[in-house]
Amino acid sequence: MTPKKLLKPYDPKATEDKIYKIWEKSGFFNPDKLPSPRKKPFTILLPLPNANDPLHMGHALFTIEDIMARYHRMLGESVLWLPGGDHAGIETQFVFEKELAKEGKSRFDFDRKTLYQMIADFVEKNKNTNRDQLKKMGFSLDWTRYHFSLEPKIIKMVMDTFRKLHKDGLIYRGERIVNFCTKCGTAFSDLEVDYVEKNDFLYFIDYGTIQIATTRPETIFADVAVAVNPKDKRYKKLIGGKATIPIINKEIPIIASDLIDINFGTGALKVTPGHDTADFEIGKKNNLETIIVIDRSGRMINLPEKYRGMKINQARKEVFKDLTEKGKLIKIEELKHSVGICYRCQTIIEPMIMPQWFLKVKTLANLALEAVKKGETKIVPKKRFEKMYLDWMKNIHDWNISRQIVWGPRIPVWYCLDCNQNILINFINKNGIKISGVYEDLKIKHSFKEIKDGLQSLIADKNATYSLDEKPCKKCEGKNILQETDTFDTWFLSGQWPLTTLGYPNGKDFKSFYPTSVLDTLWDILFFWVARMMMFGLYLTKKVPFNVIHLHSRVVDEKGQKMSKSKGNVIDPIGAVEKYGADALRMSVIFGSAPGSDIHISENKIRGMKNFSNKIWNASRFVLSGGPIKKEIDIKNPDDKWILQEINKVIKKTTNLIEQYRFDLAAEQLYHFFWHTFCDKYIEKSKARREQAQPVLFEVLITSLKLLHPFMPFITEEIWSLLPNKKNLLIIESWPKI
Repeated sequence: MTPKKLLKPYDPKATEDKIYKIWEKSGFFNPDKLPSPRKKPFTILLPLPNANDPLHMGHALFTIEDIMARYHRMLGESVLWLPGGDHAGIETQFVFEKELAKEGKSRFDFDRKTLYQMIADFVEKNKNTNRDQLKKMGFSLDWTRYHFSLEPKIIKMVMDTFRKLHKDGLIYRGERIVNFCTKCGTAFSDLEVDYVEKNDFLYFIDYGTIQIATTRPETIFADVAVAVNPKDKRYKKLIGGKATIPIINKEIPIIASDLIDINFGTGALKVTPGHDTADFEIGKKNNLETIIVIDRSGRMINLPEKYRGMKINQARKEVFKDLTEKGKLIKIEELKHSVGICYRCQTIIEPMIMPQWFLKVKTLANLALEAVKKGETKIVPKKRFEKMYLDWMKNIHDWNISRQIVWGPRIPVWYCLDCNQNILINFINKNGIKISGVYEDLKIKHSFKEIKDGLQSLIADKNATYSLDEKPCKKCEGKNILQETDTFDTWFLSGQWPLTTLGYPNGKDFKSFYPTSVLDTLWDILFFWVARMMMFGLYLTKKVPFNVIHLHSRVVDEKGQKMSKSKGNVIDPIGAVEKYGADALRMSVIFGSAPGSDIHISENKIRGMKNFSNKIWNASRFVLSGGPIKKEIDIKNPDDKWILQEINKVIKKTTNLIEQYRFDLAAEQLYHFFWHTFCDKYIEKSKARREQAQPVLFEVLITSLKLLHPFMPFITEEIWSLLPNKKNLLIIESWPKI
């Protein structure tokens, strides 16, 4: 039979949407619809993009997962690549608050129920943004199994996990120093704090018997001691004596601590447990008082009236001025140091003591640690990332799982207000005015219903009594019950993703597809997400959630710079698809991307892969224009023997490289084989004996299309559709054998 002729030139716009619709209609993204019989299952979970955000170039690396999905589908395995969208807690609320700000409003203008619904409506409106974009990239995800992180079934399981952890004694409420963003109004885990170099000042202050050096003169009113290193000969005689806080002339003890750096500043540290992590530990060890002088909005409290209500920077200037006037400021020096900032809004993080919900993770971490040590889960590339994972797990701290935001599932804990009358409550009254105070005072003028209907947030004392269900109080039988307003850290929810999406414990998918085969993701969420999925998976199922963790690096520009709008070096992946085609973009992010190294991308690189698409198209056009194709191949010519030997080598190498997760090398050798070996050499030689070479040309083309399909699915499927006597779509054809 004579093959159909290919149109000239290749047009991705006329091809890609059409082909994706054919794939969707076939149902082959769904493992239940794949032709039988199928071998073992192969499962990948898509790392959750924010449900309402457009894709960025980093998301183009999902190509790695699509390569694996398509390859294993062609191997005859039951492939499930499961998609989902993340509510993304603080990130989504932050974006929404920027929208509110454009209207001159803020989150504080609404009760939490109203604000939650407003954010939900915002997310719903934009929820399909990246889903449509993922399709444009050609990703063969099973959309029938798409999950959103706030689905009722998912939230129910997250709540059940919390209750199980609580029952097992792994959940506790403690008053700790937390990383608090006064702009976002929430606490962050250590991992979520970014650090930047900042030019600052070191203030040398006279404390009477001793001089101290600090970067934060505004917090001197919260000092409870001065600490020196016991090995410091300068201060040995002063230990046990007194120092005097200037301005307020308050005496505080001079104590010894091994944590003090003798060579920093004066070697004497003002101890402020309420506003410094290291000081908090010194305070606990020495049973020191804790004084708070900065509130959650970043304003000064509990200090001389002159400074009350000031923002931190303003208070610092005023204290500096007053210290100078009183002759207590000895000198200032310039200092360059690392400062923690909010990873979302870049506001300087305030160490702040607050009641928080914590998860004891040591037991869970040990399970996840041993699983990798024993090889139950392999980390690829091992050399760089396994040690990083093991070191972090060995030194892990209890996890602060509570966030002071609205957008997310609330922690399932209820407080009886009549038994906890000192609970601090923020609410909007029936007249639309924001009211703040403790319940003991609020109940005099406001009904429980008014408080509950207008509730914004509450802060319960660390020793507050609580219940895990919304029922009348067991102690006083009171019905004035309010649920905790803290929501779960996003990672607490997404850390259970393999379980919630597959239907743990009795779901059909859970029984068929858990543990999953491979988790592929960016290495920088190894701790945020990957390690936590390992901990939850082993804690709840006694099995690892994935057999292999494959980690890749970030996408950077051609000069190795991080992409950012301010630098003007951002490449929009969807814009690139529309201009050059998805296949070109896919190949450009894979080609030359060594494991663990930054992935360089440029428009020139994408354009180069568009040229490769054209090469495939034109070569196929040449082969398919060669007339009728004989079924048998009669190999007599040495050139025919040579090219068939070469294609056999490529089959073997490509298969091995994919199995070894070296997608970059697999892509490179397919590129060089097709362009240089097949086109430049064999096709050119075959032109002089076209009829004789036609069966071999056709055989090599068919095999090349199969090998290239996981990498460049659109153009290969389109060419495949034009072949004579084809029985199946290329997506379910068998992987080539030698």
